[in-house]
Amino acid sequence: MIQLSRKEKKKALIIEAAAKVFARRGFPSTLMAEIAIEAGIGKGTLYEYFDSKEYLFFTVFEWFVKATEAKAQVSIAALGGSASDRLRALSDSLMNSWAEMRDMFSLVMEFWSASASSQMRQRFKRAFRQGYGDFRQIVSTLIRDGIERGEFQPQVDIESVAAALVGTWDALLLQAWFDDDFNPLTAARGFMTVVINGLTAKPQVV
Repeated sequence: MIQLSRKEKKKALIIEAAAKVFARRGFPSTLMAEIAIEAGIGKGTLYEYFDSKEYLFFTVFEWFVKATEAKAQVSIAALGGSASDRLRALSDSLMNSWAEMRDMFSLVMEFWSASASSQMRQRFKRAFRQGYGDFRQIVSTLIRDGIERGEFQPQVDIESVAAALVGTWDALLLQAWFDDDFNPLTAARGFMTVVINGLTAKPQVV
């Protein structure tokens, strides 16, 4: 068990180091030797954990998605309360992550680029589909809970609203990447007020 624990810690170290290098250099230009140096290990050791740059890059993608989803879940669980409050907390969590990951957002662009490459297209398409589906499910669960509590209108199209919210959050972060003066948190909060007013049986004034 101790050996497995050490192995997992080193694997996590490699993944985090790789994320930094991929974000800084881009996937095509990154060398495995550079990742090994960033992680403070030998190149041979790196290959013991990841037999190719493509496999390591995809593992970084999975790590990134899981970390983002975990933060979102924590923000919801920590707050409790109404479905409206939890939706706002989820939105704030995702937008606040921009400040934390601004230097890493180029990594997201690399992931999107990989989904269009012939070499990794199918693997990344499946992973993106799963990731977006998971986030839509998180939002759908909150909306469904709001309906069951009588907080949201029963005729709400849950799947459509969830898809629109996830797509909007994605687009706001993308705009922030291209425009340094754009504040995704402010924009998202204004948008969430409009959405929640539309969802609630009695529109809220915020």
